[in-house]
Amino acid sequence: MSAYLDYNSTTPVDRRVLDAMLPYFAGTFGNASSIHSSGQHARAAVDAARESVAALIGAKPAEIVFTSGGTEADNLALFGIVAADTKPRKHVITTSIEHHAVLNSCQHLETQGIEVSYVPVGSDGVVDPADIRRALTPDTILISVMHANNEIGTIQPIEEIGRVAAEADVYFHCDAVQSAGKLLLDVNRLGVDLLSLSAHKIYGPKGVGALYVRSGTALAPQFFGGHHERDRRPGTENVAGIVGLGKAAELARALLKEDAARITALRDRLEHALLDSISMIRVNGDPKRRVANTTNLTFAGAGGEALVIALDLQGIACSTGAACSSGAVEPSHVLTAIGLSHDEARSSLRVSLGRPTTAEEIDEAVAIIPRVVERLRALSPLSAATVPVR
Repeated sequence: MSAYLDYNSTTPVDRRVLDAMLPYFAGTFGNASSIHSSGQHARAAVDAARESVAALIGAKPAEIVFTSGGTEADNLALFGIVAADTKPRKHVITTSIEHHAVLNSCQHLETQGIEVSYVPVGSDGVVDPADIRRALTPDTILISVMHANNEIGTIQPIEEIGRVAAEADVYFHCDAVQSAGKLLLDVNRLGVDLLSLSAHKIYGPKGVGALYVRSGTALAPQFFGGHHERDRRPGTENVAGIVGLGKAAELARALLKEDAARITALRDRLEHALLDSISMIRVNGDPKRRVANTTNLTFAGAGGEALVIALDLQGIACSTGAACSSGAVEPSHVLTAIGLSHDEARSSLRVSLGRPTTAEEIDEAVAIIPRVVERLRALSPLSAATVPVR
């Protein structure tokens, strides 16, 4: 691959993360619940990783619950809060642009008799905290709003929503899978009670993540076995994966400012060059209030899936949106939620940069993308002129 530009989908494991993990696959392979020395070496590694993850988000180590990834963390947050609550009627608030790990969980809750409000966002992809406040009812037990959107990168006003939740005495969950390692996080400043993150989005391994659970939060486990993770997530710990997450969190915290500055410059270089060289193009979402590494672009008259395939053949890896929905026929729910038509949403491309991204990769993408767009527009039954970009 000449230029990998799909870091919101997944990131490569940083070599330093891999080096930290390797001893726990064979040499130090003990079960972290065993009381013998081999087990206690593993326990010490898990505890150290818990401290690193807590430090990344300004939490206490005891408030970190290790999971199999961001999706499980989101599920545990939503189902765990609902199951622990004793109200006869329950109401949950979320937004229309959440990741499917939250949206599909909410849809399942509705089948169980839970009322869910899906608050809309503006054309900039940002939710108004006042709309969250208006959605509150006496039965509301949980608000779940993502920090940074996985498709358009927009950053939500989490602190303001946290104050709304606190005033209403309602639990507040934040899916921070796309903001951890990109934005400075402090769970106390944000005012969240639960926060999800995933290792493979921050140069750690796949199959491991974490859920922050504020001390005193009532959370029911969703499956049962041993007493691991303070009775919240049973099962023998994935020691090597947890060590990898811990090291990735440590690196993310140390490199956050450096990464953000360099990646912002590269993203802007790419974006400006494409805007200058391609007609009928728009940037989706808020151009300022977004994470540094993400741009989502509509190329009128050029199908997004065709673009991804054609660019892949030229050595450029990017996506039409969420990797979890890559097989979906429907247009992106995020793009239609901000007002794009189905045709516009289907003509959009997400480009996401990462720590390994180079200026040479950006220049290669800038050279290739306009040629591919021009060719696809010429082949498309919908010419660019018939698909206005608003």
